Amino acid sequence: MGFGKFQACVLAYAGMGLISEAMEMMLLSFVGPAVQSLWGLSPKQESLITTAVFVGMLVGTYSWGIMSDNYGRRKGFLVTAVVTSAAGFLSAFAPNYYFLIIFRCLVGLGLGGGPVLSSWFLEFIPAPNRGVWMVIFSAFWSVGTVLEAALAWLVMPRRGWRWLLALSSLPSLLLLLFYRMTPESPRYLCLKGRTAEARLILEKIAKINGTPLPSGDLVSDGERELETRCSIITSLDEGNTTAEGMEEEEDSTPKAKETENEYATPEWTESNMGGISALLVLLSPELIRSTLLLWVVFFGNAFSYYGLVLLTTELNNGHNNCADKLQSEKPQDIDYKDVFITSFAEFPGLLLSAAIVDKLGRKLSMSAMFFCCCAFLLPLLFQQSEGLTTVLLFGARICISGSFTIVFIYAPEIYPTSVRTTGVGVASSIGRIGGMVCPLVAVALVHGCHQTAAIVLFEIVIFLSAIATLLFPLETKGRELIDSVASSKLVMH
Repeated sequence: MGFGKFQACVLAYAGMGLISEAMEMMLLSFVGPAVQSLWGLSPKQESLITTAVFVGMLVGTYSWGIMSDNYGRRKGFLVTAVVTSAAGFLSAFAPNYYFLIIFRCLVGLGLGGGPVLSSWFLEFIPAPNRGVWMVIFSAFWSVGTVLEAALAWLVMPRRGWRWLLALSSLPSLLLLLFYRMTPESPRYLCLKGRTAEARLILEKIAKINGTPLPSGDLVSDGERELETRCSIITSLDEGNTTAEGMEEEEDSTPKAKETENEYATPEWTESNMGGISALLVLLSPELIRSTLLLWVVFFGNAFSYYGLVLLTTELNNGHNNCADKLQSEKPQDIDYKDVFITSFAEFPGLLLSAAIVDKLGRKLSMSAMFFCCCAFLLPLLFQQSEGLTTVLLFGARICISGSFTIVFIYAPEIYPTSVRTTGVGVASSIGRIGGMVCPLVAVALVHGCHQTAAIVLFEIVIFLSAIATLLFPLETKGRELIDSVASSKLVMH
């Protein structure tokens, strides 16, 4: 039925969730230095504010992924919106450092539902131009980062960090206001055998888009596979009977059973998996290579992206000038203009991603972005002027935001519907570990006047991520989504 008004509404809703996540993450660049000055925190305590968010996301991405694969996409992002909006607003009233850590950890728990929204949107998009529409969806993240930078520029000098936290929680509240209008994913409903409900939603899509619903019965991917396997087994039995006779047919029965076992579908057991079972599926022979490489790429992307966001404030507020030790003892003023400017790097990154993702493919596009990011960061091995530092960070952020955009397209495409949000959620959780480690290691090195060591660390992580993308077993450009692990086995062969 193509991409029409219905998908545009789904895009707007899912995009609002992405704006919310981006704003809650971007504000860490401003709140940390503000409370450090107010409460006299050490650099390590300041870094823990960011780490607490990633700890919450580490738990949330895994938990909400399993929940949405078992109980529905809508229930998954409903709970995350409630947690994010409530905890984000309460953060503004934190009486001390420890309450702030607790509330920000809860915000991270809610933000872990981001992969649920992206998978939900993906399952409404037609395959031929899926890459471009997912890039457009990712543009909402960039909108969120720019909005947060602009909001901080306006609010922080006049009202302070508490107002910034309160105002930044509003987008999550909008998700709750429009929740009743959201449909469940028809692909998820088919997987659960609820084809009647799925057909009602498809009829609604056809009506809103003004396109006819294709004729015929609605059949799930698993049912098609089951019919195909039964036909294969029947053909094998008939062939053995014709060629070898009744006596050899008895000897061939075990072979037929072996074939039946090989092709027997786990579809109905896949539809209600627990956390451990889902993780074992992700590490099954059909998916283990993709899963492990995806974890490496998510870790590298998150480590680099959030590191660049934090370095933008660190390298341009006096921390990169270690000649004057007195300067590091004074509260550092954030240059909101530089943060605002580098936030706009998201948009060229998105445009570049949109231009190449469906032409070069996912793998080549990601690796090219990673290698270019390495090139931009290389001059920062040595101290540069403030203007040149901003330009280099701008270029690096273009590349890393582009690669992050594409990996969020690629990840849901390589997993079947039965474990899609769990797979993306676990990979995203690994990415959150990268986000947790980054402020404690890389940014701490800058604080300790070890800028060169910090940049070397970024270069190594980004380079290894580029190699991992080239080793992915599948290119998903233009490929239809699959619904079961058995389908992925057939695709691999």
